[in-house]
Amino acid sequence: MALRTFRSLALGVALAALVALPPAGVARPVPKPAPAPAVQPAANAPHLIVAISIDQFSADLFAQYRSHFTAGFARLASGAVFPSGYQSHAATETCPGHSTILTGVHPARTGIIANTWIDQSVLRGKKAVYCAEDETKAAADPKDYVASVGHLLVPTLGDRIKALWPTSRNVAVSGKDRAALMMGGHVIDAVYWWKGAGFTSLDGRTLSTAAVNENKALGEVLAQGAPELPLPDWCKGKDRAVPLGGAFAVGTGRFALAPGDKNGFRASPRMDRATLDLATELVDENKLGKNATPDVLSVSLSATDYVGHGYGTEGTEMCIQLQQLDLALGDFFIALDQRGLDYAVVLTADHGGFDLPERLEEQALPAAHRVSKTLLPDALSAAVAAKTGLDAKDLVLSDGASGDMWLRRDLAPADKARALAALKAELLANPEVAAAFTSDEIAAAPAPSGSPETWSLIDRAKASFYKPLSGDVVLMLKRGVVPIPAPGPGYVATHGSPWDYDRRVPMLFWRKGMTGFEQPSPVETVDIAPTLAALVGLPVPAGAFDGRCLDLDAGPGTTCGAHP
Repeated sequence: MALRTFRSLALGVALAALVALPPAGVARPVPKPAPAPAVQPAANAPHLIVAISIDQFSADLFAQYRSHFTAGFARLASGAVFPSGYQSHAATETCPGHSTILTGVHPARTGIIANTWIDQSVLRGKKAVYCAEDETKAAADPKDYVASVGHLLVPTLGDRIKALWPTSRNVAVSGKDRAALMMGGHVIDAVYWWKGAGFTSLDGRTLSTAAVNENKALGEVLAQGAPELPLPDWCKGKDRAVPLGGAFAVGTGRFALAPGDKNGFRASPRMDRATLDLATELVDENKLGKNATPDVLSVSLSATDYVGHGYGTEGTEMCIQLQQLDLALGDFFIALDQRGLDYAVVLTADHGGFDLPERLEEQALPAAHRVSKTLLPDALSAAVAAKTGLDAKDLVLSDGASGDMWLRRDLAPADKARALAALKAELLANPEVAAAFTSDEIAAAPAPSGSPETWSLIDRAKASFYKPLSGDVVLMLKRGVVPIPAPGPGYVATHGSPWDYDRRVPMLFWRKGMTGFEQPSPVETVDIAPTLAALVGLPVPAGAFDGRCLDLDAGPGTTCGAHP
């Protein structure tokens, strides 16, 4: 409870003016006419900000497929293109990445250090805490959890806009709860994500008509199944099976949907199409872009991540996924055009990704391989116990073979010091390890500065480090070492490393009538929030952002104004 109180205090001033909203479907009191806000939006501010994150859409994938895009991506590529955006931090996972996009700060300040972390103080057997749960509340099913944005320590752009302009609407939709909540923030008028066989929302909220209708339509698709999706001609060179043990192989999938296959639907282009369809319906239902003050619509598209994990990034599956996503985005933008909305779009990703090592080994990267089980917590516990004489049970805790690791919290200070030294020595002696930093080493390191591609490994760790939650040690594997010891259906490849294949993402800005340009120099995803704040004329206190405003005017003018 102490940590939760700390979080509440940390939000303090930033969220003091935000008004809690009743659940959807609950009658609202008739408001009195609100006085005009003291600060008006910029004279040429768009009426709607559309922030899109494509989960696991690396800069490498954007470059590889860019010449084949004809619809949504092609439109965005006519705007301001930053092909080398950076999720600059080390923990390149979904939750930390999404937490940077509309807050403008690194995970060290958002408090979202990973998708999950170990908290040995929680009063339950499972000590792993999910970034988008309220671990103080028990769910009806012990395998379930109560979704919450409570771990996010800072306001999002939508939060800030609603604090200044309460008539603005803040809406978020995604295939994942953590993505919708980290982009939407603490005060969201409508928020939806996929769960089970349909879209759901926060505990206590009633599904709106748009969500009910979308779920009904999707229920019919799930009940009937669907045929394979076509393979574009330019994908045919990727049509080759990669065996992964027994009868299990990837590389030739076409996304045929068997009746009732919820997981197959989720890990397919149909998931993104459904998310964008619901986003369009929410535009109408919430009258987005029709207010005198700017609205925010956050859309996180999750299927690229599920496809990348389940099939890798270089087979027919990813080829079909990105072509279908391009078409779905094109239809979404046409729908916004048909509504006559003045909207501005930013599209980026929460992180990149890496192909499965079995295929990479055949494609000129023989150093790629799966991590050994010696770096899993049980093996490390045994190794540290052998060196120190301590009890091996739960001595080292982690949720995998990379990232944050914790020592058992009941160790006496002298024993913990011995265990920490032994753990670090064990890690650094492993040929698969690039670096291992203790919590004290990271805490003492200066804040990173300069262009993100030049940051050292400890700089990257520093940007992910939040002392109340971070591990006693942070483990970084060498480039090309995939932290999945053995592949299985749905999980053959991943991300999460401090290397640029996981850190680099595209950043694309578009608005009707703007003059497009391309800036290849590195920028950061924490630059997005200050860029959009300046675009709508939102004043923000000095130091509120880690990023800087990017000037989207291709000529002598500027869109940054007083927001450098």
